[in-house]
Amino acid sequence: MNNSLQDRVILVTGAGDGIGAVAAKTFAQQGATVILLGRTPQNLEKTYDAIEAMGAPTPAIVPMDLKGANVEEYEKLHETIEHSLGRLDGILHNAASLGSLTPLSNYDVRQWYDVLQINLNAPFLLTKALLPSLKLSPDASVLFTGDEIGKQARAYWGAYAVAKAGIQALMQTLADELEDNSNIRVNCINPGAVKTKLRRLAFPGESSENLVEAEQLMHEYLYLMGPDSKGVTGQWIDAKPDASRSL
Repeated sequence: MNNSLQDRVILVTGAGDGIGAVAAKTFAQQGATVILLGRTPQNLEKTYDAIEAMGAPTPAIVPMDLKGANVEEYEKLHETIEHSLGRLDGILHNAASLGSLTPLSNYDVRQWYDVLQINLNAPFLLTKALLPSLKLSPDASVLFTGDEIGKQARAYWGAYAVAKAGIQALMQTLADELEDNSNIRVNCINPGAVKTKLRRLAFPGESSENLVEAEQLMHEYLYLMGPDSKGVTGQWIDAKPDASRSL
């Protein structure tokens, strides 16, 4: 895997912590210039500093709140990427919001809109805006983040379950549209039970002993973002932990 992403430009949403931060550092370690997108500048700066300390290519920081970002902001990001970096070779849609685990009859309407905006609308708007930059790459990958709850919804998961079901449909739709004569592959990865803040919010009483560390999944993320997965598109992939992997 050494330098498997050499000279690639990859954008990671939710890059300030959790899976997003680990993926951003892993991509940079493999030679990519990583664009760190997230809501909290201080968290993005920590990821930035960790990448700098590795001696990896200098990343870029894009503070953006996906809940409130508008079409013009996404278009401006596209223009900045093309002007500064020339193209885009990959997007990892990792940012997510859980919302409330509550019956639909009690679900706060404002929160419903916010969760769908962050988890579904923002990935659509960001991908749409950046497609021209992705088309400039000879080998580009768009990787959405799925969840089992999107395949089989359950009581109380509300807007999060609906958004994740939508993400799977969005991935398949885009992959089908780009399948013929396209340099862009589109897939969805389900990280499973990972030790993250979102997991703790969803399952506050759960022991973390049996949860997977994000570092153990990075071989899957590298495969899907790198050249070895060329030709693999429209797929749902359940991440399988690598017990030997650590950063």
